[in-house]
Amino acid sequence: MRSGKWDARIARARDLASPYPSAAEGLRFYGYIAQFQKSLYGELEAECGKEQVARVSGMLQQELDLFMLMPRFAAFLTIVEKHAPAPLSKAAGLQRAGGENALLKILTSFWQPRSESGLNSESTSNLDHSQRQLAWMFLQPYAEYLADYSAYPPLHATPPVCPRCSSKPLAGVLRPEGDGGKRSLICSLCATEWGFRRIVCPGCGEEDVHKLAVYRANEIPHVRVEACDTCHQYIKTVDLTKDGHAVPVVDELATIPLNLWAGDHGYTKVQANVMGI
Repeated sequence: MRSGKWDARIARARDLASPYPSAAEGLRFYGYIAQFQKSLYGELEAECGKEQVARVSGMLQQELDLFMLMPRFAAFLTIVEKHAPAPLSKAAGLQRAGGENALLKILTSFWQPRSESGLNSESTSNLDHSQRQLAWMFLQPYAEYLADYSAYPPLHATPPVCPRCSSKPLAGVLRPEGDGGKRSLICSLCATEWGFRRIVCPGCGEEDVHKLAVYRANEIPHVRVEACDTCHQYIKTVDLTKDGHAVPVVDELATIPLNLWAGDHGYTKVQANVMGI
């Protein structure tokens, strides 16, 4: 099992809860979710195999193994109901009580192929915010499993959305390369990481450096806001050249003060995280 990435996320969430008290509740809850996701990923490997499967780029969401997933959804909702912040806990209980048909609708409505803009049918479906959150958290390990065990042709472009499932990026990451850092984006659904030019907005493609603002907080030196004054969107980028222990999907979740700064300055996030932040 490719458990290393899940163990790293769980450990990082635990380690960041103390230095980032504003995010402590969310990080503790994320730890429970990541533990469930690790288990589900392992079950997918055991039941569905570890062979590489040829899939069409950008169309990962053409597959949905409801036979495998549906029996596990109610148990996931029970975990959320027990450990989530009150509003999401209540929503999970209501969904679980709604029965199998209601749960099926949530999964199938969320799991729609994305367009090239990174959008799916959520703008026209009747899923509310909490239903999308629950489906997203539950289906993430399934999406990661499909992405990890897919054979794709080499990527010769730097698209603003995931080349595997066409979802929007959750965060950026700078990895050491030469005397600087190489920028990548991380998918909000299947966690695929792909290269992306440093001086380009992933929200609208703006390339004018004078319209691309960068904000850093002294107390969080390894994470920064990269904002665009053209589309007024932003993404947080985790700089591994400054903190090699960071786990981008978790550090992005922990650094709430950066979200507050961005919101106060009129920027909206390219893609909210699973906590809805």
